[in-house]
Amino acid sequence: MADAKDKEILLYAVGDVGPKREDPRTMFRHVSGFLKQGDIRFCQLETNLSTRGTPLPQARLPMRAHPNSAWALRDCGFEVVSFASNHCMDFGQEAFFDTIRAIRANGMEPIGVGRNIVEARSPAILERKGTRIAFLAYYSILPFGYWAENDRPGCAPMRAWTIYEQVEPDQPGSLCRTHTFPHRDDLQAMADDIEKAKSNADIVILSMHWGIHFVPAQLADYQRETARKAIDCGADLILGHHPHVLKGIEVYKGRAIMYSLGNFAIEQPAAFMQDLYNTARHREIEELNPQWDEKSEYPLPPETRKSLIIKCIIAQKRIARISFLPVYLRAGSEPEILKSGDERFEDVVRYIDEITSDQKIHTRFAREGDEVVVKTD
Repeated sequence: MADAKDKEILLYAVGDVGPKREDPRTMFRHVSGFLKQGDIRFCQLETNLSTRGTPLPQARLPMRAHPNSAWALRDCGFEVVSFASNHCMDFGQEAFFDTIRAIRANGMEPIGVGRNIVEARSPAILERKGTRIAFLAYYSILPFGYWAENDRPGCAPMRAWTIYEQVEPDQPGSLCRTHTFPHRDDLQAMADDIEKAKSNADIVILSMHWGIHFVPAQLADYQRETARKAIDCGADLILGHHPHVLKGIEVYKGRAIMYSLGNFAIEQPAAFMQDLYNTARHREIEELNPQWDEKSEYPLPPETRKSLIIKCIIAQKRIARISFLPVYLRAGSEPEILKSGDERFEDVVRYIDEITSDQKIHTRFAREGDEVVVKTD
């Protein structure tokens, strides 16, 4: 009789990836062997993979790398790739479709993107050891024209509205409170997608490209409302991306919400644009976090070096255990898995606890060796 362990499915999920170098495999040299031990591996792709296209005027930082980066992702073991990001259309439709083709040509499943909105909202369903796992992806960080429609390619949108409430209405120029709300039609469309996916799969995992980039801890209102709606409709796990820093971890109805997995294996921004640090658009981004250091070997703020690998054990057609492995990005933006007792390990664990508590989230964590278990009971 087969051991229960033999029937378990091991899923690894990571944050933003975007190699752009002569040998993109070197981006994963310290983690590739470990990730290959999983049964399913997931990542969020930030950059287009193409040699074609022209940057669109609304692209703040147009991101493009050679298509051979897709082969490097597959060589690392990734099988499901979300391309639903605010960079998906940076170089127009040519590069957009080149990226999707490169992902598929290397045996991976792209999610959150398509020739039209129907295709962008369609899940990738993988079967392992008799269990069907569906992946869906959406994004809330939307440059104009990047989202798919019935007759237009792009990504699956989960838009949000912003309202600024003046704290003292009778005092011109005074501070404002920021309120955000999910787009009702997008919220319902996402709910419908989840329910449909759940009818065809045992587990539904959602990737959300959302949140406030580079600002530590802070969550936007629409994120919590969207996450709860997704779980109410059947989502079993939510993986957040975009902020480039880690955000807190919440448990709702026994399901984990990873608000941001941060960077994982993505080049420094200047690799994608010459003279980036001299542009007005970059100066605006720098104001969000004062710890940029353009002269450093690692110019991004120090918080962006902290990362995670999510480890999810699936058994008896449900998520039985979820934990994270602390990761640190080396000077070349290459991820390294940390061991308990390493000062950097302690720093990442402490940071997760602090940013989670900062947002009045009361998730309990338990350390087990080199992992930190998220208590979902």
